Formats: sequence, structure tokens, C-alpha cells
Amino acid sequence: MINGGHYEIKEPTERQPLLGHSSDPSDTEPIQAIPRPDLRTSPESALVDVQSEEDASAGSGESTDIDRYYNPAQHRDLEHPTSNLDTLIHLLKGNIGTGILAMPDAFKNAGLYVGLFGTMILGAICTHCMHMLVKCSHELCRRRQVPSLSFSEVCYSAFETGPIGLRKYALLARQIINIFLCITQLGFCCVYFVFVAVNIRDVVAHYYEEISVRYYLLAMLIPMISLNLLKNLKYLTPVSLFASVLTVSGLAVTFHYMLHDLPKTNTVNGFAGWSTLPLYFGTAIYAFEGIGVVLPLENNMKTPQDFGGPFGVLNTGMVIVACLYTSIGFFGYLKYGDSVKGSITLSLPPEDILAQSVRLIMAVAIFLSYGLQFYVPINIVGPWFNGFFRSESQRFSDAGLRIALVVFTFLLAAIIPNLAPIISLVGAVSSSTLALIFPPLIEIVTFWPNKLGTNYWVLWKDVAIMIFGILGFVFGTYSSIAQILNPDI
Repeated sequence: MINGGHYEIKEPTERQPLLGHSSDPSDTEPIQAIPRPDLRTSPESALVDVQSEEDASAGSGESTDIDRYYNPAQHRDLEHPTSNLDTLIHLLKGNIGTGILAMPDAFKNAGLYVGLFGTMILGAICTHCMHMLVKCSHELCRRRQVPSLSFSEVCYSAFETGPIGLRKYALLARQIINIFLCITQLGFCCVYFVFVAVNIRDVVAHYYEEISVRYYLLAMLIPMISLNLLKNLKYLTPVSLFASVLTVSGLAVTFHYMLHDLPKTNTVNGFAGWSTLPLYFGTAIYAFEGIGVVLPLENNMKTPQDFGGPFGVLNTGMVIVACLYTSIGFFGYLKYGDSVKGSITLSLPPEDILAQSVRLIMAVAIFLSYGLQFYVPINIVGPWFNGFFRSESQRFSDAGLRIALVVFTFLLAAIIPNLAPIISLVGAVSSSTLALIFPPLIEIVTFWPNKLGTNYWVLWKDVAIMIFGILGFVFGTYSSIAQILNPDI
């Protein structure tokens, strides 16, 4: 963000999509090379605000001959660029969260073989959409003569430089992106609340007595508020590192239980039925929603040309992610069948102390990760909300907003303390929009009308992906809400 000729750099968090921030519209100084933050200081993806949205909207139309010679990567003055291995690790961390533990439940709703091939196909589509976003970002950077753009800036710039009839919707498109970013991240926070409470409840219930999960949610409220009053992301870095270690440990033990004494494949359904297939879609797309980390990672690479390509960092990372999701979903459903629960940790044998320790380990890891998910909605809503207060009062208004949003996610979790349909609902509503609907729309608008391939094959391909995303949005949302209202169906 340009501010008096200098740049302010802001960092976001895991799976955090890029945010746009406004600056002084009178600032017309030229874009300069800018230092970027070091992604290696945090296990999360770093979000960098390179320039103001007004600067991003300067100019219009297709690339000129001069634009074609502008290479955005050559104009990135990276203070601490990340290596290919650093970027790969951040990509894996940005894609692997609570969704991976819900994949056996997703396979239950799809069937063993439909889930197997469906997850691989969905992973391929999501990866292709990530490539789309990077490609559009490069094209729009050349048009704008800027080194990099955020997710919302890419969307804004695509509409602003696209067909004349769509340019008036550029600001609306950016606002929609930011709204869905908020919905996505607050949805993750609700899932985290429920996940922690349900896993702790099961452990306590086995050794003592069972009480309502809402009491555990209430007991978490004050510690969660305290954790999220931390404003500086660097204070969350050691917490995130500790949570990552716990997550890897928990997944390793979970694999040990899943792969032990597996039954034959004919003991479970190959295809579960059409009625539950939308629930599978919602859960799977929730797990795959890592598109928000793509641009910040590519923007901060030492060799960004290695990010794309058939054997680039993006494809390598997403193949690993897809294999992890598929294996946990396949073996988890095969092991526990239709009795598998919304998180695979809840299906582990309760009589084993090791299994109980996995529940506690994963609960602590997810609890400590809440603040990183919370960072994005605060960055979006905070500047707007604090603008209503004087500068001397903004310290208290910011704290009040943080407390209010944590309480809001707590209330949503308390109203619907059912893990599986909440995950599916968040995936169907927000993840499908950000991962499957907007990337092809941005590509169409960016390259309209002369760069959409022979016979407009790119257009038809993008329209097909958008229709797929919209159908998943509609039917996934309907099925998730129906299961929330009627848990026994």
C-alpha cells in the first residue's frame, strides 16, 4: 500500500486470501520496487499489500506492446524471498487443516469408489483454478505495470480493464470477494470451536460422565477471546509452529489406527447415493480450499517461474495434498464404514489411551490455530469498523470488534454443534465460490474477447467449471442445511 511514497506491508495467515486496502486517492506517485516480508518467519502464507486499490485500477484495456515486455517478477524487490522448498511447505500447510480429518465422512456420503475418483477429479479442478488465478494475475500486473496483486485486486482489475459494460461492477466484485473471504474464515472459526469442544467432550465422557457440548464451548470462550486479543501476527508464529507439530503427530497416529486390520472393500458402499452426494462435495471442497495462499506464495518466491509448469511447486504440492486427502478418506471410510463420524479422531477406539491422546492433541492444535484463521476477517472488517471512531478510541474499538467476532463464532457453534454439516455448509457456500466460481469468471473477464482460445474453448471450459461450482453451491448448501435441521436424515 502506498503511503507518502512508501509501502506498508501486512501479513495474513493460513489459507488466508489476499486483501485489498484503500489508500489516499490523491497519491499518484509511480510504483516502485518494494521489499516483501519473509514467509519463512511463519508457517502460514504471508499476505502482502503491494499497492493501493486505486493504483491497481489505473489504466484499462488489453495489454499493449509495451506491457508485454513488463515482467512482474523482475520488479519484485524481495527482502527475504522464499525457496521452492519453503513455498512447497507453506502450500501444504495452507491446504491441510480440519478438512482432512473430515474426509472419511465425505467418502461415506459419496461411496468408496465415487469418493476415490471424485476427490482426485476435484483436486485437479481446484489446482487448475489456482493456475488460472496466477495466470490472470500476471496478465493484469503487466497491464497495470505493478509487481503483484492480491486476490481482491486481481478481481477488481479484471473487471476494471475488462469489457466496458462490466467496468462499473469492479468495486462490487472486489467487495463480494472480501465478503466471501470473511464468510469463509469465520466459518472455519466456527468449525474450530465445534471440533475442539466435541473432541474434549468425548474424552471426558469416556472417563467421567457426558455433558452437553455447549458447556465445553462456553468453557473455551474466555481463553479464545484472550488468544485473539493478540494483534501482532508474529506473536502467533511460535503458537502456529507448535500447532503444526501437534497436527503432524496426530495424523501419524491416526494413520496407524486406520491401516491396522482393514476390512475388505465390499464391506462398504461403492456409491452411497445421489441424495448425500452434495454433502460430499461440500466437505471435499472445504478441505481443498487453499486458493487464497496461491498468490502470496508465488509473489514471494525467489524463482517464481518454478511455481507453475507440469512439475512446478503448485502441481507438486497439490498432488501431495490430493493423495493425503484421498488416502485418509479412503482408508478411514473403509476402516470404520458408515459409523465414521464427522472427524476421524472421533471414530478412534475410546478404550485406547493413545487414541484419546490423539483427540486431545488435535483439539489443542486446532484451538491454537483459531487465531490465524481469525486474522483475515479482522483485517477486512477492522479498518472499516475503526473508521467510525476517533484515533484515540480505536484501541478500544478494535478490542471490542475482536471480542464481538469471537462471541459471534461461539454463538453460531453453540446453535449448531454438529461438526459434519457445518463443514459441508462452509465448503458449499464460501469455498466453492472462491475456489470454483470466481477464478474462471476472472479468466473470462480478463481475456475477453480475443484470448479465449480457438472457437472459444477456454470460455466453454470456464463456463463448465462455473456451472459445476454453482450446482455444488446450491445443492451442497441445501443438503447441509437440511442435515442441520434434521440430523437423523
